[in-house]
Amino acid sequence: MTDQNFEVFGTTENGEPVYRVRIAGGGLTASIITWGAVIQDLRLEGHRPPLVLGFEAFDPYPIHSPYFGATPGRCANRISAGRFTLDGRQYQLEMNQPGIGHLHGGTDGLGRSNWSIVDHAADKVVLQITDPDGRAGYPGNCTVTATYQLKDHGVLSVIYESTTDQPTLANICQHSYFNLDGREDALGHDIMIAADQLVEVDEKQLPTGRLTSVADTPFDLREMGPMKRFDDGKQVLFDHNYCLSPERTRKRSVALARSVYSGVSMEVRTTEPGVQFYAAFKLQEIPVPGLEGRRYGPFAGFCLETQVWPDAINHPNFPNVVLRPGEVLRQETDYVFSKQ
Repeated sequence: MTDQNFEVFGTTENGEPVYRVRIAGGGLTASIITWGAVIQDLRLEGHRPPLVLGFEAFDPYPIHSPYFGATPGRCANRISAGRFTLDGRQYQLEMNQPGIGHLHGGTDGLGRSNWSIVDHAADKVVLQITDPDGRAGYPGNCTVTATYQLKDHGVLSVIYESTTDQPTLANICQHSYFNLDGREDALGHDIMIAADQLVEVDEKQLPTGRLTSVADTPFDLREMGPMKRFDDGKQVLFDHNYCLSPERTRKRSVALARSVYSGVSMEVRTTEPGVQFYAAFKLQEIPVPGLEGRRYGPFAGFCLETQVWPDAINHPNFPNVVLRPGEVLRQETDYVFSKQ
């Protein structure tokens, strides 16, 4: 890889260099930074605006980023009260959502740590990190490898592989905020998610253990329809786990988003049993500019986080989230972009 595609992007608080790698292929270009294994920028040939939310420099990321493009872990999403039992032993994780639970691996989880580059080519970069035993309360040394590759026909391939030396939890996801037209908000998108059920949550947004049917509700996204929709005069606010399958399976098409303004579409294909659809309604006005000087606020992008269902360890009817020594957890997702 030439020097212009590999550079120091910034420096962490403890003095570690954060590198940025540019990759290209299949009509896409992407910039990946080692901090958080973040997709910092993503572009589609023939479409000028960036497809993701991000920052032009490193300094805003640790302060202002709500996981823009990041790789949360070791266990993405929420764990109720930060507690779980594994093989008869009780564990207490960091309560980085006070009074609620543990979110996205904690305050210094994988999405906020500096990874190492272990391989790179013109169209691919491979990053790796070892989450140490005891960090945030997790058992075992867990090594995670992230492979980002741009393939023919507009495919951004994301593969996470995790191993451990003790039984632990592992659920890695990609947390990009997408915007397929570059407008101030992403509400001018249509969306489809191929799921019949949602994970039911309580007032703290923690799973109750029950699943609810999307049929005859405003959360039914099984047919393409507007992301901006209303129920009894109130806008529907999406931050829900859609249940795609009871366990991990072969990679298949599960979601489609399309901007009605730009004609850019994004299909999501994944092995994962769930996808968290978040329309970024809780995103606060960010006081520093984003890519190309853009200002980000509520609804500026949307997330389709492919993963195991939230709080799975505490609900025996949810998909498996336990990783054991000798196993390799492989989680694959393709984001496929095209323009009409």
